[in-house]
Amino acid sequence: MEIQSIKNRFGIIGNSPALNFALQVATQVANTDLTVLIFGESGVGKEAFSQIIHALSARKHNPFIAVNCGAIPEGTIDSELFGHEKGSFTGAVDFRKGYFETVNGGTIFLDEIGEMPLGTQARLLRVLEAGEYIRVGSSKVQKTDVRVIAATNKDLLELTEKGKFREDLYYRLSTVPIRVPSLRDRRDDIPLLFRKFAVDFAERYKAVPVQLDDEAKNLLINYPWPGNVRELKNIAEQISVLSEDKQISGSELRRFIPETSGNRLPMLIPGNGTTSSGSHEFNNERDILYKLFFDMKKDVTELKKMFVEILQNPSAASSHYSSFTNDLKELKPSEVFQPAALTTAQPVVIHNSSEDIHHHEEVEESLNIMDKEKELIVKALKKHKGKRKDAASDLGISERTLYRKLKEYDISE
Repeated sequence: MEIQSIKNRFGIIGNSPALNFALQVATQVANTDLTVLIFGESGVGKEAFSQIIHALSARKHNPFIAVNCGAIPEGTIDSELFGHEKGSFTGAVDFRKGYFETVNGGTIFLDEIGEMPLGTQARLLRVLEAGEYIRVGSSKVQKTDVRVIAATNKDLLELTEKGKFREDLYYRLSTVPIRVPSLRDRRDDIPLLFRKFAVDFAERYKAVPVQLDDEAKNLLINYPWPGNVRELKNIAEQISVLSEDKQISGSELRRFIPETSGNRLPMLIPGNGTTSSGSHEFNNERDILYKLFFDMKKDVTELKKMFVEILQNPSAASSHYSSFTNDLKELKPSEVFQPAALTTAQPVVIHNSSEDIHHHEEVEESLNIMDKEKELIVKALKKHKGKRKDAASDLGISERTLYRKLKEYDISE
């Protein structure tokens, strides 16, 4: 089937060589049972390629299902994919079929495969190699005939080096890799896509399609589009709904496009860190260092002021200490749940002389944030009568993170 007819059938817009090559590979591999790994940035349309492969395959009359691995909690993903037996875990009140059983004979699209837990990766590898799986809580081997198409916006090889993704699974999945280009790699397609979206939204809202002048087109083409096609579609809808003038100028378009340099850190002096066009080149590491240095300077200045005040007025020490502990108690759950828990068990030194330090008292105080974290989790679960979803929402974390914390702290519900 010709590439242009594929585009017409599935609504693919664009003529970039990278896009045409990706479509060509998808059509060539469609009529096989080979496993395909689609990779590309978020918002480029990876799921559309999985649907193209399924629709052009011999399995097109059988089921197709898309599963977002990052959206399923770690404790339930095995049950979702492979099913479970009655009573296999708390809440398993009945037998349940998994996706690999219900989609037997069809195609399963595993989006965000890099988010899949390592234990589930081992089960998936067995499906790919032998077409076998075992339901959660069962010992009986089940057979399945499902074609797997996976997608990711992460570097899986880098994850394998960090031990977060199985190397054998990576090579088993990437039998045929397909790279979907970002919008920055197909800039000539941006005006075509915008026009298509503008016409679609005009029909939906019964309005006149918006049009761009030359300045607006250049602005649209040169914007980096971190959200890719998804972001372009959203902006096209905003303009179609909110713009009173249907002839869009560059100044009008700037109202809808986010600022590309959103950091508030000091700008570099032009000369060493500029491009030929005069725009500054920043990297994230440099920005982070700038922020770290400014925060450190601020903290050191505040500490100096506090110790000078204590030396001049010893009675101020207790008020500083009580203020610090009160601030800690008032921390919000979202501020407590940080990736790295900090344990502080340092003596608090209170000087009783403003001239010479001859006498001091040591007050041992343990401020273990992990203990506070565990205490908050227990309180939230009691408050919501064991409902994880409500407790996680109250704590300001995801249900998946809450599940991991329950195992980490060995908290029984």
